[in-house]
Amino acid sequence: MFDIQEELKKLPHSPGVYLHHDARDEIIYIGKAKNLKNRVSQYFQSSRSRSPKIDKMVSQIAYFEYIVTDSEVEALILENNLIKENRPRYNTMLKDDKTYPYIKLTVSEAFPRLVLTRKIKKDKEKYYGPYPEVSSVREVIDLLNNVYHLKTCSRNLPRDIGKERPCLKHHIGRCDAPCAGKITEEDYALRIEAAKKFLEGNSKEILSYIKKNMKEASDAMEYEEAGKWKELMDAANTVSAHQKVEYSPGEDRDVLGLAVEGFEAIMQVFFIRGGKLLDREHFYLTPAPGDTDRDIVTSFIKQYYAGTPFLPGEVLLPCEVEDKESIEEWLHQKAGHKVALLIPQKGKKEKMVELAEKNAALVLEQDREKVKREEMRTKGAVTEISKMLGINYAKRIESYDISNISGYLSVGSMVVFEDGKAKKNDYRKFRIKTVIGPDDYSSMAEVLSRRFEHEEWSRPDMLLIDGGRGQVNAVVEALGEKLGDIPVCGMVKDDHHRTRGLFYQNREYEMDRSKEPFKLITRIQDETHRFAIEYHRQLRSKGQIKSVLDDIPGIGPKRRLALIRHFKSIDAIKEASVEEIADAPGMNLKAAQAVADALKS
Repeated sequence: MFDIQEELKKLPHSPGVYLHHDARDEIIYIGKAKNLKNRVSQYFQSSRSRSPKIDKMVSQIAYFEYIVTDSEVEALILENNLIKENRPRYNTMLKDDKTYPYIKLTVSEAFPRLVLTRKIKKDKEKYYGPYPEVSSVREVIDLLNNVYHLKTCSRNLPRDIGKERPCLKHHIGRCDAPCAGKITEEDYALRIEAAKKFLEGNSKEILSYIKKNMKEASDAMEYEEAGKWKELMDAANTVSAHQKVEYSPGEDRDVLGLAVEGFEAIMQVFFIRGGKLLDREHFYLTPAPGDTDRDIVTSFIKQYYAGTPFLPGEVLLPCEVEDKESIEEWLHQKAGHKVALLIPQKGKKEKMVELAEKNAALVLEQDREKVKREEMRTKGAVTEISKMLGINYAKRIESYDISNISGYLSVGSMVVFEDGKAKKNDYRKFRIKTVIGPDDYSSMAEVLSRRFEHEEWSRPDMLLIDGGRGQVNAVVEALGEKLGDIPVCGMVKDDHHRTRGLFYQNREYEMDRSKEPFKLITRIQDETHRFAIEYHRQLRSKGQIKSVLDDIPGIGPKRRLALIRHFKSIDAIKEASVEEIADAPGMNLKAAQAVADALKS
């Protein structure tokens, strides 16, 4: 029994990360602290100023654990990694997990190249970005390479000049072969400067080149070719991201604007590079119950900047954040330069934050209906199913299916949906070990029995079984007391093998095919079946299951499968006479005798 008051006394006065667990062993909150003893103890002291969110969370804490670190910055990094891995319900979560593309110019090389990358390293190269669309970046790199005949290979020049013949790109007129000494470093540098001008915002030369080619193709009525040039024009405009706002040269900053409504939030980010608004992007967040704007902005900064490769000198914020000094120190260490978190009070910077907030509010307004539809598809559908069956809200639903070919290579699948959404990290596969032949009831009972041996796995709120009364009863009987009060429902199919409803407590619940609860059950059933079939196919294709039939001369894959389908099990083949084996599809007396001899030996 975990005695919270006694464990509080053991906490060290050290920086670190703490994890709160509920009675089901689920991690419900992860936080960091400069002083673990002081911070964790605060949760269990009465306070009028404490938020309803904290009160509700504390009421669910069954025990806590902690990890000591050497510094507060280390604690911040560990906290962020653990939050991403465990996604606790009382932590604000960034839904988007993007890494944006950059264009790297390898200026450390004598003949530089343009390379697409998603990571900025602390090296001598020059980076441009981030850009919103990787396809546009690829197209523009190809365009610049073709227009300016830039080198694309990784040959070490000038060391390797003349060692190999020029490649195909030189012969088709797309590279001037610096590898063969056909262009000097000085002339090549002029082409690199032209490419740099485009990447730094001066797109006039490239756009003129594209327009010229597009017009020539159109005049020649080569409309498909003209269309390709139009696509390149769109890509070039996306990458050049025609600047809309001017600041003093050399400024790099991100501007954050927040809009919140209920349990949905949008963070709008303006990317200002070299004093110009290069691009903007919005991110979806799920605030925890009771989170303030300060909580949301703090969580966003820690999660977003842990994954983005480029860090500007300034991040303009719409409100104060927690742990400002330690976050700035962490960003400083990550970036290699000072990163200031600022809340502008006047002037152009304040107006940019206001503009970002307006954009965030606009996105939230536009997405409100989309969010509502998604809510109805997921949590709303789970709520209606739970009400229909008369059970508590089934947050975690586990669904099971058996796959085999006439009892051959039987496997089981377990898929997990939480709040109506697939949680693929929790999917599990089972090889049937104790059942011979096509006995789905016993196979299902084995899978569920083995699943409940894993007490460390999160406990489900509902079990869905592919089948009706027989499968449900087999599971209930196999689990016995382990099942507790977990509802077990069968997914019943009609004569056309389509889902028609749920079987629960000896009653079948028919469902309206046009409504979201039915659609959710169908999605779960299809996903469970797909996962089982995929595993079964994987085992067959990799030959991971070896049968006693495998080594018999004259018995190949087709005959082996035909025998299993005909007799259902190896034991049945053993009991059959040579004549009965010869009657199986694809068999003859010679092959049948070989099988009989092998199984009797």
